[in-house]
Amino acid sequence: MIQLRLVKLYDMMAASRLDGIVITKPKNRRYFSGFAGSSGMLVISRHSQELLTDFRYIEQAKQQAPLYEIVRHGTSIYDTLAETVRQMGLERIGFESDFVTWQVYQQLTSCLPTIEFAPVQLDCLRMIKDRQELDLLATAVEIADCAFDQALNMIRPGITELDVAHELEYQMRKLGAEKPAFDTIVASGVRGALPHGKASDKVIEAGELITIDFGAVYQGYHSDMTRTVAVGKATDKQRDIYAIVLAAQLAGIGAVKAGKTGKEIDHIARQIITAAGYGEYFGHGLGHGVGLFIHEDPRLSPSGDIELAEGMVTSVEPGIYLPDWGGVRIEDLVVVTTAGCTVLTASSKDLIELG
Repeated sequence: MIQLRLVKLYDMMAASRLDGIVITKPKNRRYFSGFAGSSGMLVISRHSQELLTDFRYIEQAKQQAPLYEIVRHGTSIYDTLAETVRQMGLERIGFESDFVTWQVYQQLTSCLPTIEFAPVQLDCLRMIKDRQELDLLATAVEIADCAFDQALNMIRPGITELDVAHELEYQMRKLGAEKPAFDTIVASGVRGALPHGKASDKVIEAGELITIDFGAVYQGYHSDMTRTVAVGKATDKQRDIYAIVLAAQLAGIGAVKAGKTGKEIDHIARQIITAAGYGEYFGHGLGHGVGLFIHEDPRLSPSGDIELAEGMVTSVEPGIYLPDWGGVRIEDLVVVTTAGCTVLTASSKDLIELG
């Protein structure tokens, strides 16, 4: 798989008239080499690729990046970079302009004063997932699904939002997750009006809705799911709001297909919430890409101009958030296909009433 990813990189380098590229963003470093260490730099040309790292990661790099020559750098990685570039005979080098700071750029140009540096952005090369990535994402989703199923057994009045978050994270760890995909969101009662209401010490009460948004990281790949559950029997208004969000979510999933733009799909789901009179209470995009980052392209939003392609993975997550009342959000991860999409998230979307 790494070799196929490098081919995509070579094509981009040719189109940008680059004879080399330096990769420093950790997620891109991992994507193009397999190396998951926290320190290192890739130097890639059409004819060779080297991974510069320090003593701590030499053996790990050899195991994880077999297609690369592993080079141990000394006190300054930039001195080693300069020698590597000279040996490769590179003249025009790409650097990740969306990640490299001004300070790092100055160090690059200082150690390689005769080199022409050209800004590039590589994240777009990761949008279409290969088979290995799809398998890892599916496992991350399965871990979250199973953890959610277990956590439902302990949700009841009198426990705190943090209790629920800790249980979810404990269960995900037991099932093989490296860590949570982000700070777990558990927003009960009126706190459900906070789209990113991180779990707090608020006590959960009977009659409340709880929005639970969480995910697992498995071998670097993230999952992301949201379910809203009722503690006790749901009221008519809670059921009505839930039904509107679910209808929008199902319409959004039904609209996902290769060839459509993110804004087209967002509009289809959004108009259902707007027609029900709650448009002003759905203030975020319908979804976002998920992979090595929890939020990446493509975006399903009013400004989402990227045309979807087979193999992209995105969330579909409409919501309604009413101040002083609460909120509802439902989220699945889907894989884009030419015929539509495949839903990865398996947890039921029927309104669950606990207790």
